[in-house]
Parts: sequence; structure tokens; C-alpha cells
Amino acid sequence: MASLSVKPGQRFTLPDWKNNSLLISADAEQQRFNSHHIRQEGRVLRNDTGNQAKWDEHNSRTHLKDRITTVDKWREALAKCLTDLDLEIDALSKVKEAAENAIQAKNLCLDVAIECLTFRESRRDIDVVRDPVEEELHKEVKVIEKTKKELQQRVDDAFRQLCLLKEARQLLSCDHRHKVEALELDRQCMSFNPTSGNISFKVNPTRIPDGTTALSEWELNSRCNKERAEAEMRASVDLRGAITLTIAQTNNELDAQRIATEFALRKRMRDMEAALSELRWQEKNTLEEIAEMEEEIRQLEEDIKKRTLDLKVAHTRLETRTYRPHIELCRDQAQFGLTDEVQQLEGIIRALQQKRTESQDALDALYRQLHRIQTDIGYKTNSLQLDNKCMDTRRKLVVPVEKFDPEVDAVSRTRNLPRESQLELA
Repeated sequence: MASLSVKPGQRFTLPDWKNNSLLISADAEQQRFNSHHIRQEGRVLRNDTGNQAKWDEHNSRTHLKDRITTVDKWREALAKCLTDLDLEIDALSKVKEAAENAIQAKNLCLDVAIECLTFRESRRDIDVVRDPVEEELHKEVKVIEKTKKELQQRVDDAFRQLCLLKEARQLLSCDHRHKVEALELDRQCMSFNPTSGNISFKVNPTRIPDGTTALSEWELNSRCNKERAEAEMRASVDLRGAITLTIAQTNNELDAQRIATEFALRKRMRDMEAALSELRWQEKNTLEEIAEMEEEIRQLEEDIKKRTLDLKVAHTRLETRTYRPHIELCRDQAQFGLTDEVQQLEGIIRALQQKRTESQDALDALYRQLHRIQTDIGYKTNSLQLDNKCMDTRRKLVVPVEKFDPEVDAVSRTRNLPRESQLELA
């Protein structure tokens, strides 16, 4: 007869069983309802936060674009101002140089007048009179000194204005450079997106960095730099006009009519040209000799290399023959021949090296001589240019003042002067 292995557990009633099922169903429905509600709230939150994030990013991108546009406009304005400033600095520098050249030109007029007065001091007896010529010469000296003083004052004014222009340019250039860097950074910010590889969390990114300025202060700084540069350029334009007017007035005041040394100066220029021709001929021949000597040294070095290789062959042969076995290691004719060959080759190499040293010394001497010739050519070329400048400066004594352009360099004018005109001046 079968029997139960364990004692039967508690028995539930059928209503308890039904209530338990109903409770489980109700709890399941409640949990599903709660889950559905949370899902709906999450979806709404995701939609709202996604839209807000997109709008914020769009707003930030718009602000960045607007900022880039504003900074770029200022950058273009500053770049144009910098270009104008560079042109004005160059123009003022040229006018200043023209004024300095005009001062230098007055020195010759003063020398001519003083030289004439000195010559006239050699007059004797009754000829030592205070005639109108002497009075005009003294007047000419006073006028030249007065014009030189006025021109020097203009040169000093131009130097000070150039310093102001360069100072304004430095501030403008610094501001322009900073705006270029800021544009680079803002454009880099524009390029960032969620898939960029160089994005990360930063420590306290919303902090206000030290040295941060207000937008009004930023704009005021750029405007002040630009306005200052424009003001300095206007002052420079006025000064250039004043300098040009002063040069013209001083040239009109000078009486350039005295000629004293053209013949001697012309003769000296002819002698200088003849000396230059001789030196250039010597330079040409020396260069040819240098080329030949360099080729000779190259040939000597090649022969030394070839004989060195031959010596290596002979050495190798001698060394190799030392490994002959036993009785075969004898001093035969080949041994004597190789030994003589080594001695001959060593002597040949020494002779070639000695000759290469002598050739190199000769080449160095040729280069030193060429340097002396070229230095002397430079000296004489410079002297000839100075003589040409003197001839052109003397030309100002016979050419009407209104036809003379004070802003053209004297050396350039002489260089561009036709040969026939130079001969006519002679």
C-alpha cells in the first residue's frame, strides 16, 4: 500500500487562488501603465531636449557666423589701412630722401661759391675790390645756408612723422594679426560637430578668462587704431606737400650759374674709365687663369687618386704574396718589381701632392689678386659714380631750376643721361 513521503502543505482555497491571479494581472497592468507613462515622458523629454539642443547649436553657430563676419570686416578694413599706411611710409621716405638729396646737392653749390670767394682772395693790388660779383657770392652763401637749414628742418619733421607712422603701423599690425588669429579660432569652432575627433570635456569651460574685454572696448580699440593711423597718414600727406613745396622754393631761390671745375672733372672721369678698362681686362685674364689653374688642380687630384689606387693594388699584391707557403715565400723578381713599384708610386704621389700644394698656393694667390682687382674696380666704380654725381650736380648750375626734378636721385639721373648730353656738359 502506497504512502505519502512528506507531510502535505497548507491548502489554499479556490477564492484565494482566483484573488492571487487577479492581483497579479492588476499589478501587471499597473506596471505597464507606469512604464508607458514613463516612456511617453521620456519621448517628450527627448524631443524637447533634442530640439532645444539643435536650436541652441544653431543659435551658437549663427552667433559665430555673425562674429566671424564682423571680425572679418574689421580685418579687411585694417588690412586696407595697413596697405595705405605702407604706401604712405614709402612715399614719405622717398620725399625725405629727396630732401636729403637736395641738402646734399646744396653742398656743392656752397663749395662752388666758397671756392670762388677763395680764388678771388688771391687778387692783388688794385683788383682787390668789393665788386658786385663778390657781393652776389656772399649773398649766395647766405641763401644756400638758409635753404639748407629749412630743408634740414623738413627732414627732421619727416623723421618724426615716420616714427609716428611706424608706431601706428605696429599697433595696427598687431591688431590685424590678433584678428586673423581670432578668425582662425572661430572658424575652427565652426568646424566642430559631434563626430569631430578632437572634442572632449574641459575643466570649467564657462569661466571668464583673465584679460577678457567688453565688446564695446574691443570695437573702440580697433576704431582708435584705425583712426590714429588715418590721422597720421593725413599729417604725412600734408608734410609731404610741405616738403615738396620747400624743395621747389629753395631750388627757385638758388642762383646756379657758376662753373669752375668741369674740365678737370671730365678729364678725371676719362682717366678713371681708362683705369677701369685696364682693371677689367686684368680681371678677365685673371679669371681665365683661375679657371685653368682650377682645372689643373682637378687633373692633379685625379692623377693622385689614380696613383693612390695603383699604390693600393701594389700594396695588396705585396701583402697577398706574404701568404705564400713555406719555400714559395721567396724574394723573386715579382717581389723586387712590386717593391720598386711601391717606392716609385709613393714618390710620384708625393711629387703630385707637392705640385697640387704649389698649384693651390698659386690659385690662392690668384684669388687674392682677383680680390684686389675687384676691390679696386669697386673703388674706382664708386669714384666714377661720385664723379658722375658731381657732373650732374654741376649741371644744376646751368639747367633752369624749373626744369630740375629734385625728387630724382642724382646717380640715377646721370646713369640715364644720354651720352651726347654728357659730352655737351663737358
